Amino acid sequence: MSRRRPINLFNMSFLDCICCGFGAVILLFVIVNARSVAVQHERVADLRGEVSRLEFEVLKGEKNLVQIRNALDESREELVRTEGRARRLLEEIRIIEQELAEYDDTTLATVEHVNKLKADLVSLEEEVNRMKAAVEADQEGARMREFKGTGDRHYLTGLKVGGERILILVDCSSSMLSNRVVDIIRRRNLPVADQLTAPKWRQAVRTVDWLSTQLPPESRFQLIGFNETAFPLVAGTGSTWLDAGDPEDLERAVTALESLVPEKGTSLTLAFDAIRGLPSPPDNIILLTDGLPTVGTRRPRGYKVSPRRRFQLFETATRTLPPGVPVNVILSPMEGDPRAASAFWRLAINTGGSYLCPAEDWP
Repeated sequence: MSRRRPINLFNMSFLDCICCGFGAVILLFVIVNARSVAVQHERVADLRGEVSRLEFEVLKGEKNLVQIRNALDESREELVRTEGRARRLLEEIRIIEQELAEYDDTTLATVEHVNKLKADLVSLEEEVNRMKAAVEADQEGARMREFKGTGDRHYLTGLKVGGERILILVDCSSSMLSNRVVDIIRRRNLPVADQLTAPKWRQAVRTVDWLSTQLPPESRFQLIGFNETAFPLVAGTGSTWLDAGDPEDLERAVTALESLVPEKGTSLTLAFDAIRGLPSPPDNIILLTDGLPTVGTRRPRGYKVSPRRRFQLFETATRTLPPGVPVNVILSPMEGDPRAASAFWRLAINTGGSYLCPAEDWP
């Protein structure tokens, strides 16, 4: 029988120690690892909270960025509009400065013109005094119509009423209702009867009535009114000359003018274009008006016409006149049109006609 190996207690104890130590190490590792996992979970939770906060901040920032971009776009659009308004204002300022410069020149020319007119008036009065008796005696028996007035008519002797074919152009625009813009607007909204009794318009009618008594009986005439169109006062006679020796023709023309209501704008171009419709050109033109034209051959787009544009319309109209025909101007100037006096005075002088501004009580 074999002998049993003796048990070495030291070896067993050593193995126990090793196992216990290894178990202790494993236990320590488990404990430490568990703590590390808990700490890591806490850190992850904190980081997730931070990420959520940052994501919220990013979303908020993006929203603010969109608002800022929209505000920036609106600011840019407003800047463009402001720059456009600034350019328009600068252009208006430039135009106003040019008009002011033109007004200054016109004022100086008007002063010189008034002084010359005063000198001419003195000369005409002396001439009238010399010729008064002879003229009245000669004309009394030759007149086809009688005219009675209270004003001093004799200073108009310098007006050239003679000729074989006499064309009388009468401004029938709404500005003939008054010399002031405010009164024109007010009267334009009154009944027709009140418009027909406007002092300025009544003076124009009386002027034509007086002219009809001064026409030579052997001459022929035509009476044409004009505003935004041109039309014969005696309907259906726009292409013929009327007989100045026929009292009925004279009476029909004056009566038609008396019942006409001034309205619309003023087209001097169409008034002068009416000459082309006559069978033969006139050898004397008498123009009754109150200022520079406001309309050309067609209505303007806007309601406001600048003084510069009105003068351009005047120059365009005068270029259509037949050459060699004197234009005698009777002007009843209105406010806000300082260039009219000098412009029509030059027209009369350049064509060999005369220029007159009658007094309020004439004829």
